Amino acid sequence: MLLAGDIGGTKTVLALFSTEQGAHEPLVEKTYRSADHDSLEEIAGSFLAEVQLPIEAAVFGVAGPVIQDRAEITNLPWIMEEARLAAALGVRRVHLMNDLDAIASSVLHLTPEDICTLIPGEPVSGGAIAVIAPGTGLGEAFLLWDGLRYQTHASEGGHTNFAPIDERQIGLLRYMMSRYEHVSFERVCSGLGIPNIYAYLRDSGATEEPAWLADRLAAAADPTPVIVNAALDEERPCALCELTIDTFISILGSEAGNLALKVLATGGVYIGGGIPPRILGRLADNPSFVSAFRDKGRFEDVLTRIPVHVILNSKAALIGAAVRGMAEFYGATAGART
Repeated sequence: MLLAGDIGGTKTVLALFSTEQGAHEPLVEKTYRSADHDSLEEIAGSFLAEVQLPIEAAVFGVAGPVIQDRAEITNLPWIMEEARLAAALGVRRVHLMNDLDAIASSVLHLTPEDICTLIPGEPVSGGAIAVIAPGTGLGEAFLLWDGLRYQTHASEGGHTNFAPIDERQIGLLRYMMSRYEHVSFERVCSGLGIPNIYAYLRDSGATEEPAWLADRLAAAADPTPVIVNAALDEERPCALCELTIDTFISILGSEAGNLALKVLATGGVYIGGGIPPRILGRLADNPSFVSAFRDKGRFEDVLTRIPVHVILNSKAALIGAAVRGMAEFYGATAGART
Protein backbone atom coordinates (compact mmCIF):
# COMPACT_ATOMS: atom_id res chain seq x y z
CA MET A 1 0.00 0.00 0.00
CA LEU A 2 1.46 3.32 -1.13
CA LEU A 3 0.52 6.91 -0.22
CA ALA A 4 1.10 9.35 -3.09
CA GLY A 5 0.50 13.07 -3.21
CA ASP A 6 0.54 16.10 -5.50
CA ILE A 7 1.50 18.98 -3.22
CA GLY A 8 0.95 22.55 -4.41
CA GLY A 9 0.56 26.00 -3.00
CA THR A 10 -3.18 25.99 -3.71
CA LYS A 11 -4.22 22.40 -3.16
CA THR A 12 -2.88 19.09 -1.92
CA VAL A 13 -4.16 15.85 -3.44
CA LEU A 14 -3.50 12.61 -1.56
CA ALA A 15 -4.36 9.08 -2.65
CA LEU A 16 -3.68 5.47 -1.74
CA PHE A 17 -2.48 3.05 -4.42
CA SER A 18 -1.73 -0.64 -4.62
CA THR A 19 0.59 -2.31 -7.11
CA GLU A 20 -2.25 -4.67 -8.08
CA GLN A 21 -4.54 -1.85 -9.28
CA GLY A 22 -1.83 0.39 -10.66
CA ALA A 23 -1.22 4.12 -10.79
CA HIS A 24 -4.41 5.04 -12.67
CA GLU A 25 -6.78 3.60 -10.06
CA PRO A 26 -6.39 5.03 -6.55
CA LEU A 27 -8.14 3.15 -3.78
CA VAL A 28 -8.96 6.39 -1.96
CA GLU A 29 -8.38 10.00 -3.00
CA LYS A 30 -8.99 13.33 -1.30
CA THR A 31 -8.19 16.99 -2.04
CA TYR A 32 -7.29 19.57 0.60
CA ARG A 33 -6.84 23.34 0.50
CA SER A 34 -3.15 23.69 1.33
CA ALA A 35 -3.40 27.08 3.05
CA ASP A 36 -5.84 25.66 5.62
CA HIS A 37 -3.10 23.49 7.12
CA ASP A 38 0.24 24.11 8.81
CA SER A 39 2.18 21.23 7.29
CA LEU A 40 2.09 18.21 5.03
CA GLU A 41 2.42 16.04 8.12
CA GLU A 42 -0.88 17.46 9.39
CA ILE A 43 -2.75 16.80 6.13
CA ALA A 44 -1.30 13.33 5.60
CA GLY A 45 -1.95 12.38 9.21
CA SER A 46 -5.59 13.46 8.95
CA PHE A 47 -5.97 11.58 5.66
CA LEU A 48 -4.56 8.33 7.06
CA ALA A 49 -6.63 8.62 10.24
CA GLU A 50 -9.75 8.97 8.11
CA VAL A 51 -9.10 6.13 5.65
CA GLN A 52 -7.86 3.71 8.33
CA LEU A 53 -5.67 1.72 5.93
CA PRO A 54 -2.03 0.84 6.60
CA ILE A 55 0.72 2.13 4.31
CA GLU A 56 4.35 1.12 3.92
CA ALA A 57 5.77 4.11 2.03
CA ALA A 58 4.89 7.53 0.63
CA VAL A 59 5.88 9.62 -2.39
CA PHE A 60 5.03 13.31 -2.78
CA GLY A 61 5.37 15.49 -5.86
CA VAL A 62 6.17 18.99 -4.62
CA ALA A 63 5.76 22.33 -6.41
CA GLY A 64 9.33 23.44 -5.77
CA PRO A 65 12.94 22.24 -5.91
CA VAL A 66 13.91 19.16 -3.90
CA ILE A 67 17.49 19.36 -2.65
CA GLN A 68 19.09 16.77 -0.36
CA ASP A 69 15.78 15.18 0.62
CA ARG A 70 14.33 18.54 1.59
CA ALA A 71 11.75 20.73 -0.16
CA GLU A 72 9.92 24.01 0.16
CA ILE A 73 6.80 25.05 -1.75
CA THR A 74 6.59 28.40 -3.46
CA ASN A 75 3.90 30.60 -1.84
CA LEU A 76 3.44 28.21 1.09
CA PRO A 77 5.40 28.29 4.37
CA TRP A 78 5.98 24.54 4.53
CA ILE A 79 9.35 22.84 4.89
CA MET A 80 9.31 19.13 4.10
CA GLU A 81 12.01 16.59 4.96
CA GLU A 82 11.89 12.92 4.05
CA ALA A 83 13.12 11.61 7.43
CA ARG A 84 10.75 13.81 9.41
CA LEU A 85 7.77 12.83 7.26
CA ALA A 86 8.62 9.14 7.57
CA ALA A 87 8.74 9.41 11.35
CA ALA A 88 5.49 11.37 11.52
CA LEU A 89 3.63 8.94 9.26
CA GLY A 90 5.16 5.81 10.74
CA VAL A 91 6.45 4.45 7.42
CA ARG A 92 9.80 3.01 6.38
CA ARG A 93 10.36 5.29 3.38
CA VAL A 94 9.28 8.70 2.12
CA HIS A 95 10.41 10.15 -1.20
CA LEU A 96 10.06 13.82 -2.16
CA MET A 97 10.21 14.75 -5.83
CA ASN A 98 9.67 17.89 -7.86
CA ASP A 99 6.15 18.08 -9.31
CA LEU A 100 7.50 18.29 -12.88
CA ASP A 101 9.61 15.23 -12.15
CA ALA A 102 6.31 13.59 -11.15
CA ILE A 103 4.58 14.68 -14.37
CA ALA A 104 7.57 13.40 -16.36
CA SER A 105 7.28 10.08 -14.52
CA SER A 106 3.68 9.79 -15.71
CA VAL A 107 4.42 10.36 -19.41
CA LEU A 108 5.14 6.72 -20.32
CA HIS A 109 2.06 5.58 -18.41
CA LEU A 110 -0.51 7.88 -20.01
CA THR A 111 -3.29 6.33 -22.08
CA PRO A 112 -4.36 7.60 -25.54
CA GLU A 113 -7.29 9.32 -23.81
CA ASP A 114 -4.86 11.21 -21.56
CA ILE A 115 -3.17 13.13 -24.39
CA CYS A 116 -3.98 15.23 -27.45
CA THR A 117 -1.39 15.30 -30.23
CA LEU A 118 -0.70 18.76 -31.65
CA ILE A 119 2.12 17.73 -34.00
CA PRO A 120 2.45 14.01 -34.94
CA GLY A 121 6.12 14.26 -35.93
CA GLU A 122 8.40 11.25 -36.24
CA PRO A 123 9.35 10.06 -32.73
CA VAL A 124 12.68 8.28 -32.30
CA SER A 125 12.65 5.18 -30.11
CA GLY A 126 14.76 5.87 -27.03
CA GLY A 127 14.98 9.57 -27.87
CA ALA A 128 14.94 12.15 -25.10
CA ILE A 129 11.52 13.47 -24.06
CA ALA A 130 10.84 17.03 -22.91
CA VAL A 131 8.05 18.13 -20.55
CA ILE A 132 6.90 21.74 -20.17
CA ALA A 133 3.96 22.68 -17.97
CA PRO A 134 2.42 26.14 -17.71
CA GLY A 135 0.16 26.20 -14.68
CA THR A 136 0.36 28.77 -11.90
CA GLY A 137 4.08 28.86 -12.74
CA LEU A 138 6.11 27.31 -15.56
CA GLY A 139 7.71 23.93 -14.92
CA GLU A 140 10.12 22.00 -17.10
CA ALA A 141 11.62 18.50 -16.97
CA PHE A 142 12.95 15.82 -19.29
CA LEU A 143 13.47 12.07 -19.65
CA LEU A 144 16.64 10.37 -20.92
CA TRP A 145 17.04 6.75 -22.03
CA ASP A 146 19.89 5.00 -20.16
CA GLY A 147 19.93 1.88 -22.31
CA LEU A 148 17.43 0.01 -20.14
CA ARG A 149 14.78 2.51 -19.12
CA TYR A 150 13.89 6.19 -19.10
CA GLN A 151 15.20 8.27 -16.21
CA THR A 152 13.41 11.51 -15.31
CA HIS A 153 15.20 14.76 -14.51
CA ALA A 154 13.70 17.88 -12.96
CA SER A 155 14.84 21.38 -13.87
CA GLU A 156 14.04 25.00 -13.11
CA GLY A 157 14.14 25.99 -16.77
CA GLY A 158 11.02 28.11 -16.43
CA HIS A 159 13.12 30.70 -14.63
CA THR A 160 15.56 31.23 -17.51
CA ASN A 161 15.57 34.62 -19.24
CA PHE A 162 12.60 35.36 -21.50
CA ALA A 163 13.74 35.58 -25.13
CA PRO A 164 11.28 37.47 -27.40
CA ILE A 165 10.92 36.35 -31.02
CA ASP A 166 9.04 39.27 -32.63
CA GLU A 167 8.45 43.00 -32.25
CA ARG A 168 5.42 42.57 -29.99
CA GLN A 169 7.34 40.31 -27.65
CA ILE A 170 10.31 42.71 -27.67
CA GLY A 171 7.90 45.38 -26.47
CA LEU A 172 6.60 42.97 -23.83
CA LEU A 173 10.15 42.35 -22.60
CA ARG A 174 10.83 46.10 -22.31
CA TYR A 175 7.53 46.54 -20.46
CA MET A 176 8.38 43.74 -18.05
CA MET A 177 11.95 44.98 -17.51
CA SER A 178 10.54 48.24 -16.19
CA ARG A 179 8.66 46.27 -13.54
CA TYR A 180 10.86 43.30 -12.65
CA GLU A 181 14.57 42.91 -12.03
CA HIS A 182 14.54 39.49 -13.71
CA VAL A 183 12.13 38.65 -16.54
CA SER A 184 11.88 34.89 -16.83
CA PHE A 185 9.73 32.79 -19.14
CA GLU A 186 7.53 32.09 -16.12
CA ARG A 187 6.69 35.81 -15.94
CA VAL A 188 5.03 35.62 -19.37
CA CYS A 189 4.20 31.93 -19.90
CA SER A 190 2.10 30.81 -16.95
CA GLY A 191 -1.03 31.61 -15.01
CA LEU A 192 0.97 34.34 -13.33
CA GLY A 193 2.19 35.55 -16.73
CA ILE A 194 -1.11 35.91 -18.59
CA PRO A 195 -2.13 39.07 -16.67
CA ASN A 196 1.32 40.52 -17.45
CA ILE A 197 0.78 39.99 -21.19
CA TYR A 198 -2.72 41.46 -20.90
CA ALA A 199 -1.46 44.55 -19.05
CA TYR A 200 1.23 45.16 -21.66
CA LEU A 201 -1.19 44.85 -24.59
CA ARG A 202 -3.70 47.12 -22.84
CA ASP A 203 -1.17 49.75 -21.84
CA SER A 204 0.54 49.74 -25.24
CA GLY A 205 -2.78 50.37 -26.98
CA ALA A 206 -2.76 47.15 -28.98
CA THR A 207 -6.54 47.10 -28.70
CA GLU A 208 -9.11 48.70 -26.43
CA GLU A 209 -10.08 47.28 -23.06
CA PRO A 210 -13.89 46.93 -22.74
CA ALA A 211 -15.37 48.67 -19.70
CA TRP A 212 -17.26 45.54 -18.66
CA LEU A 213 -14.02 43.55 -18.63
CA ALA A 214 -12.16 46.21 -16.65
CA ASP A 215 -14.90 46.05 -14.00
CA ARG A 216 -14.77 42.25 -13.93
CA LEU A 217 -10.99 42.21 -13.58
CA ALA A 218 -11.08 44.80 -10.80
CA ALA A 219 -13.43 42.58 -8.81
CA ALA A 220 -11.52 39.33 -9.42
CA ALA A 221 -9.11 37.81 -6.92
CA ASP A 222 -7.37 36.04 -9.81
CA PRO A 223 -7.49 37.81 -13.20
CA THR A 224 -6.21 34.85 -15.24
CA PRO A 225 -9.49 32.87 -15.46
CA VAL A 226 -11.34 36.08 -16.34
CA ILE A 227 -8.96 36.77 -19.24
CA VAL A 228 -9.03 33.18 -20.48
CA ASN A 229 -12.82 32.92 -20.29
CA ALA A 230 -13.27 36.23 -22.11
CA ALA A 231 -10.93 35.06 -24.88
CA LEU A 232 -12.83 31.78 -25.30
CA ASP A 233 -16.35 33.24 -25.04
CA GLU A 234 -18.05 32.17 -28.27
CA GLU A 235 -20.88 34.72 -27.99
CA ARG A 236 -18.83 37.77 -26.97
CA PRO A 237 -15.11 37.16 -27.36
CA CYS A 238 -12.86 39.98 -26.20
CA ALA A 239 -10.29 40.97 -28.83
CA LEU A 240 -7.78 42.09 -26.18
CA CYS A 241 -8.07 38.77 -24.36
CA GLU A 242 -7.82 36.82 -27.62
CA LEU A 243 -4.62 38.66 -28.46
CA THR A 244 -3.35 37.94 -24.95
CA ILE A 245 -3.91 34.20 -25.32
CA ASP A 246 -2.47 34.11 -28.83
CA THR A 247 0.67 35.88 -27.55
CA PHE A 248 0.87 33.38 -24.68
CA ILE A 249 0.56 30.50 -27.17
CA SER A 250 3.36 31.90 -29.31
CA ILE A 251 5.65 32.26 -26.29
CA LEU A 252 4.77 28.72 -25.17
CA GLY A 253 5.60 27.38 -28.64
CA SER A 254 8.93 29.18 -28.65
CA GLU A 255 10.00 27.93 -25.22
CA ALA A 256 8.78 24.39 -25.96
CA GLY A 257 11.01 24.45 -29.02
CA ASN A 258 13.90 25.83 -26.96
CA LEU A 259 13.55 23.00 -24.47
CA ALA A 260 13.29 20.45 -27.28
CA LEU A 261 16.60 21.68 -28.68
CA LYS A 262 18.34 21.80 -25.30
CA VAL A 263 17.65 18.12 -24.56
CA LEU A 264 17.33 17.07 -28.24
CA ALA A 265 13.83 15.71 -27.54
CA THR A 266 13.54 13.40 -30.55
CA GLY A 267 11.16 11.26 -28.46
CA GLY A 268 8.67 14.12 -28.25
CA VAL A 269 7.52 17.09 -26.21
CA TYR A 270 4.68 16.80 -23.68
CA ILE A 271 2.86 19.94 -22.55
CA GLY A 272 1.33 19.63 -19.09
CA GLY A 273 -0.11 22.08 -16.59
CA GLY A 274 -3.62 23.38 -16.15
CA ILE A 275 -3.70 26.04 -18.88
CA PRO A 276 -3.12 24.09 -22.15
CA PRO A 277 -6.17 21.78 -21.76
CA ARG A 278 -8.30 24.84 -20.94
CA ILE A 279 -7.29 26.61 -24.18
CA LEU A 280 -6.94 23.45 -26.27
CA GLY A 281 -9.43 24.62 -28.90
CA ARG A 282 -7.32 27.69 -29.57
CA LEU A 283 -4.00 25.88 -29.17
CA ALA A 284 -4.67 22.97 -31.53
CA ASP A 285 -3.64 23.67 -35.12
CA ASN A 286 -2.53 27.16 -34.10
CA PRO A 287 -0.04 28.38 -36.71
CA SER A 288 1.62 30.77 -34.25
CA PHE A 289 2.42 27.87 -31.89
CA VAL A 290 3.77 25.66 -34.67
CA SER A 291 5.87 28.39 -36.27
CA ALA A 292 7.28 29.54 -32.91
CA PHE A 293 8.11 25.94 -32.01
CA ARG A 294 9.88 25.22 -35.30
CA ASP A 295 11.45 28.58 -36.13
CA LYS A 296 14.97 27.75 -34.94
CA GLY A 297 17.03 28.67 -37.98
CA ARG A 298 19.26 25.84 -39.19
CA PHE A 299 17.55 23.39 -36.82
CA GLU A 300 14.04 23.90 -38.19
CA ASP A 301 14.15 20.48 -39.89
CA VAL A 302 14.97 18.83 -36.54
CA LEU A 303 12.02 20.53 -34.83
CA THR A 304 9.69 19.59 -37.69
CA ARG A 305 10.20 15.89 -36.88
CA ILE A 306 9.60 16.22 -33.12
CA PRO A 307 6.08 15.25 -31.93
CA VAL A 308 4.21 17.54 -29.55
CA HIS A 309 1.41 16.38 -27.23
CA VAL A 310 -0.81 18.05 -24.63
CA ILE A 311 -1.43 16.12 -21.40
CA LEU A 312 -5.17 16.20 -20.75
CA ASN A 313 -5.19 14.20 -17.50
CA SER A 314 -5.21 16.68 -14.60
CA LYS A 315 -3.91 13.95 -12.26
CA ALA A 316 -0.66 13.41 -14.18
CA ALA A 317 1.53 14.51 -11.24
CA LEU A 318 -0.34 12.19 -8.86
CA ILE A 319 -0.03 9.31 -11.32
CA GLY A 320 3.67 10.02 -11.71
CA ALA A 321 4.25 10.07 -7.95
CA ALA A 322 2.49 6.69 -7.68
CA VAL A 323 4.52 5.30 -10.60
CA ARG A 324 7.78 6.41 -8.96
CA GLY A 325 6.79 4.89 -5.62
CA MET A 326 5.84 1.56 -7.17
CA ALA A 327 9.14 1.43 -9.06
CA GLU A 328 11.40 2.52 -6.19
CA PHE A 329 9.76 0.66 -3.32
CA TYR A 330 8.26 -2.41 -5.00
CA GLY A 331 10.11 -2.81 -8.30
CA ALA A 332 6.83 -2.50 -10.24
CA THR A 333 7.02 -1.13 -13.79
CA ALA A 334 3.30 -0.23 -13.92
CA GLY A 335 3.15 -1.05 -17.62
CA ALA A 336 5.46 1.67 -18.91
CA ARG A 337 5.74 2.27 -22.65
CA THR A 338 9.25 2.26 -24.13
